Amino acid sequence: MLTLDTDIIHITRVGAATAKKLKKLGVATVRDLLFYFPFRYDDFSKITPIEKLQAGTSANVVGQIELIQNKRSWKRRMNITEALIGDGAETLKVIWFNQPFLARVLQAGDQVSLAGKVEDDYGGLVMMSPVYEKIQTPLIPPLSGGINAIHTQGLVPNYHLTANLTHKQVRFLIKQVINLANQTPDWLPWEIKQPARLISLAEAIKKIHFPKNSSEIKKARERLAFNELFLIQLQSQLVKRSLNLSRAWAIKFHEAETKQFVDSLPFTLTNAQRKAAWEILLDMEKNRPMSRLLEGEVGSGKTLVAIMAMLNVALNKKQAALMVPTEILARQHYETVSRLLSGFGMKVGLMTSNQKITNYELRITNYGEKTKIKDRDSSFIIHNSDLIIGTHALIQEDIKFRNLALAVIDEQHRFGVEQRKALMEKTGGELVPHLLSMTATPIPRSLALALYGDLELSMINEMPKDRKRIITRLVPENQRAVAYKFIREQISAGRQVFVICPLIDLSDPLRPLSASEASKLGVKSVEEEYQKLKKIIFPDLAIGKLHGRLKPKEKEAIMAKFLENKINILVATSVIEVGVDVSNAAVMMIEGADRFGLAQLHQFRGRVGRSVHQSYCFLFTESAGEATQKRLRALEENHDGFALAKLDLKFRGPGEVYGTEQKGFPELKMASLFDYTLMKSARDQAIKLLAIDPTLSRWPALQDQLGAWEKKTHLE
Repeated sequence: MLTLDTDIIHITRVGAATAKKLKKLGVATVRDLLFYFPFRYDDFSKITPIEKLQAGTSANVVGQIELIQNKRSWKRRMNITEALIGDGAETLKVIWFNQPFLARVLQAGDQVSLAGKVEDDYGGLVMMSPVYEKIQTPLIPPLSGGINAIHTQGLVPNYHLTANLTHKQVRFLIKQVINLANQTPDWLPWEIKQPARLISLAEAIKKIHFPKNSSEIKKARERLAFNELFLIQLQSQLVKRSLNLSRAWAIKFHEAETKQFVDSLPFTLTNAQRKAAWEILLDMEKNRPMSRLLEGEVGSGKTLVAIMAMLNVALNKKQAALMVPTEILARQHYETVSRLLSGFGMKVGLMTSNQKITNYELRITNYGEKTKIKDRDSSFIIHNSDLIIGTHALIQEDIKFRNLALAVIDEQHRFGVEQRKALMEKTGGELVPHLLSMTATPIPRSLALALYGDLELSMINEMPKDRKRIITRLVPENQRAVAYKFIREQISAGRQVFVICPLIDLSDPLRPLSASEASKLGVKSVEEEYQKLKKIIFPDLAIGKLHGRLKPKEKEAIMAKFLENKINILVATSVIEVGVDVSNAAVMMIEGADRFGLAQLHQFRGRVGRSVHQSYCFLFTESAGEATQKRLRALEENHDGFALAKLDLKFRGPGEVYGTEQKGFPELKMASLFDYTLMKSARDQAIKLLAIDPTLSRWPALQDQLGAWEKKTHLE
């Protein structure tokens, strides 16, 4: 007997191979399958009589098979199955390729429902490779429903898939277990559901997979989206409550030294940087822990604002730590901080799993002898440095700070709640450090305040004055040679180039494609592009490649070479989205640009244009579709990250704006980050519930759900 916890291998028609494919999608149990939601629907809610079909449209046709046979096309070397379908008034030719078994599965006299695209075939109409279902209902003119068809009629769900899995398979499997949705605990308290007019969780799961109409999709999405936003709000409010009860070191503002630091910079701060710095410094003067999100576009100067805060902490004889996601980024920040604060005698330490160094080289032993700091002497560096820059190494169990008063987390979404908590607990006392999180992902103030209830917000909404706008162009395929010529000229002038591809190779488990499919879709891979550039286009240049399958040390070595200008062109996946500052990189070339969201393309673009050199971003796509072209052209004119994210929502729909590579926010399957009304409702309800019972002990199912969600989510 199936339950929610049953392994998917026990569902009918799931063998070991299919189970393995489903597990790649994160579907291991019946519960996972029920919560694997569709991302769009095909509308086959109307059955079209054959005589009213039009070429170039998708349609649902119901009829009887009058004839079906297999043919062998020697010219194209494939099996062709041809059928003639009649609905009592007219007939339609149907063709399937390389599926000879269909002539055994379907026979003359069978009633079928077909869904697919209708094409013109030398004056007649033909349906190519449609989805089919056998049906039992007799052909009473013209059918208007009553058929239990899940693949070809009504609103048909589509799912994100992996190699050799089909929508039909996923629908068939979900249909088998859909009634087990009734066993799903509805953890949302009645006190919330009733005033918010939300349907039950079981009902929402059933309707999201097999809706009867668009109204049912809307109600199901609203309930499932509310679930996500409500948990975010609840956790936010609990964090805020905890912070309000905590105490922190009050960091006195050192005006003279701060002015000295600002005057020593080789450039002028923007007004937005000054304002953000002032908000942070004022906040840290309180003895209540600051919890602030510093938001700014890539290259807007967030790190400099953080350094001003860290300087003031050190001048108060306390410690500040900056935690970043990668070793090479930590090393770059360490060198920047050491250089900019060299006139203040600050002791700066670097702590990563592979590097433990300081900007002060000697220490005094008990016997008065000077010895070099031992490699990997973590505790000494942590205890004796004023400012510590590091990766996850900063939250190792054996590390204790002397008096950590400020924790700065760069690319805040890359660190989970547990990791942030671990850093906050290493203060060596009862006082909690001030927290400054930084993100380059654009979000408007109203949404940030609604989404992150426990955080104050500082925004840097202007770029440095000397920064030139990146020239962005959508390049047609017939201009590729011109683009390569331009790239060579840039490299001759001393510049460097990024080339981004959607896949690592054509067997990428996240988006696997056959070579023919990849060619047809114009999808490029790092391996393929690397070989082409190295052997054919630029055989005389130094080409490197970077992707997620490389070991951390290999990635570090490649990025270090690129930083030193030992690599002219770096071919990479989206792994460079959160990367180091390569001021010499002036060209960003993106292959298969249509495979990325606008917000993510904007992040890629921000990796160039980091110096006084004019920089360029070239977008390549083999998709000639009008919608794709229009979406990508928006990047040519628009340089505002939030505006682009909003456009992406319009072009691609909810859930598609921030994809798997663009994790600037908590992972949302259903909610849209632009649904301010639902977000505000979730926040109000969370505050109301905590007012009734701050411990949530009255709702054990909600407690369990919140605990499980906190373990797996990445939320600031």
